[in-house]
Amino acid sequence: MAYKILSKSVYFNGDYSIVPIRFEDRYDIMQWRNEQIYHLRQAEPLTKENQDWYFANVVAKQLDQEQPNQILFSYLKGDECIGYGGLVHINWIDKNAEISFIINTQLEDDFFQFHWKTYLALIERVAFIDLGLKKIFTYAFDLRPKLYSALSESGFHNEVRLKDHCFFDGAFKDVVIHSKFNPFVILKPVEINDVQLTYKWASDKNVRRYSISKNEISYQEHRDWFSSKLTDSNCLYFIAYNANVVIGSFRVDIDLNGVGTISYLLSSEFHGKGLGGELLREGINFVKKDSRIRTLLGKVFKENRVSCLLFEKLAFDLESNESDPLVYKLKIR
Repeated sequence: MAYKILSKSVYFNGDYSIVPIRFEDRYDIMQWRNEQIYHLRQAEPLTKENQDWYFANVVAKQLDQEQPNQILFSYLKGDECIGYGGLVHINWIDKNAEISFIINTQLEDDFFQFHWKTYLALIERVAFIDLGLKKIFTYAFDLRPKLYSALSESGFHNEVRLKDHCFFDGAFKDVVIHSKFNPFVILKPVEINDVQLTYKWASDKNVRRYSISKNEISYQEHRDWFSSKLTDSNCLYFIAYNANVVIGSFRVDIDLNGVGTISYLLSSEFHGKGLGGELLREGINFVKKDSRIRTLLGKVFKENRVSCLLFEKLAFDLESNESDPLVYKLKIR
């Protein structure tokens, strides 16, 4: 099975992965849900008939939908299903969704937090990168304190506690909601061990299609260039991340007149997801803080209409329409 809306059929985190929910895992999932019914919004134990009907009439029909209200995954170690979860109650207008996840009951005592954190790193990639959601959250009965530390360590914050919100086992319980917002793009200074990654981009024809320099370079040439940038105090150079995944880079080279020339790239696998604009915007906002920079320049070939529109949207002025590449300028101070 595969969801039409997703660009991938598998997401990896070390030895663990999530794949669109597998029909073969339905009875294991049923067993775990019945064993853990105490913390689920499930009124009564599931039966095989319930589960077969649900997979045939709910899950299967959502695979081809443009905007399904839930996207479910089998959580695997190797090829073995050890849990399941997904994004449920997806709100496509407000771009948020609730996270759902349970693991094999036998793993709960010793590996609960490990698997929650591993899974959260995976589901964030689906939500923030593939689907472009703004916010994801958990809705949990106040019954499992281990969950809160796993969420906190994964960057979620306690958004609200709903007092006496659910009735369970003869008493009212609180509901706790933890949430995380899409960071879109986070910049981190490059390090020497980024040299191979940056060379991969420098060798990618799709990435370099609109680069000012089209010449092929050797690894040693790139390594020498990269090392010089690391030690150049007039170079601001960053690796860009989204949901803890590397997506590209942003660099500004500053001359003696305070002019900073921008160079940015987005890894080809993330093209078409709107992340290029976020990367450029975040990079510009960051380097604006450097008092040495008086003016920012962006050089863009005319055929690269996407980047031209991005610079225009960010209030850069076009110096001249005669040259190619075009030169966009933004006065900072």
